Amino acid sequence: MKVILDAKPCAFSFDPATTALIVIDMQRDFLEPGGFGAALGNDVSLLAPAIAPCRALLDAFRANGLTIIHTREAHRPDLGDCPPAKRLRGDARLRIGDAGPMGRILVIGEPGVEIIPELAPLPGERVVDKPGKGAFHATGLDEMLRASGIRSLIFAGVTTEVCVQTSMREANDRGYECLLAEDATESYFPAFKAATLAMVTAQGGIVGWSAPTRAVVGALRCG
Repeated sequence: MKVILDAKPCAFSFDPATTALIVIDMQRDFLEPGGFGAALGNDVSLLAPAIAPCRALLDAFRANGLTIIHTREAHRPDLGDCPPAKRLRGDARLRIGDAGPMGRILVIGEPGVEIIPELAPLPGERVVDKPGKGAFHATGLDEMLRASGIRSLIFAGVTTEVCVQTSMREANDRGYECLLAEDATESYFPAFKAATLAMVTAQGGIVGWSAPTRAVVGALRCG
């Protein structure tokens, strides 16, 4: 049964039974001091406001028995899936694969790559490790979603303009109806978040919709 919520640029209609929550990269390496986000010179505290809204979405989807997928930007220990063009870009103090305060940066199996405790996946919730910015690149996410009959996606996570937006655009190109939970996503650069929200909803929702977390949670309660 479809439900409708107030959103930008217009109302968003979705069937909870065929909708998945995609929580992008809420990892220690991005949200905690000493991780990759901090190594790039960012103030990681700017991402903290997204934690409580992400938890509210998780609680609502869990209460309704709906599909939840967590992603992590993570690479194999041999870095065979991390092109030099990615690893060597910029002037970072620590690079992908280097040893940091939480183990090797963005490497599968290291403490820093794990999702923060407040949003830790429950048993049965899928975790997709992605070597790129987008959740669909070099992963089986599309096949996973289609096998479950998923048609609509609610996006949350970090950072808004990089991995979240990239994943949402990939999903849009694959035919999914996408909504970005406005307060469940953050950026190290607030202006970039605002610009991304404007871009995805422009031209009648060229990439998708956006709405506050309370609107999504309220719609699930009504459904």
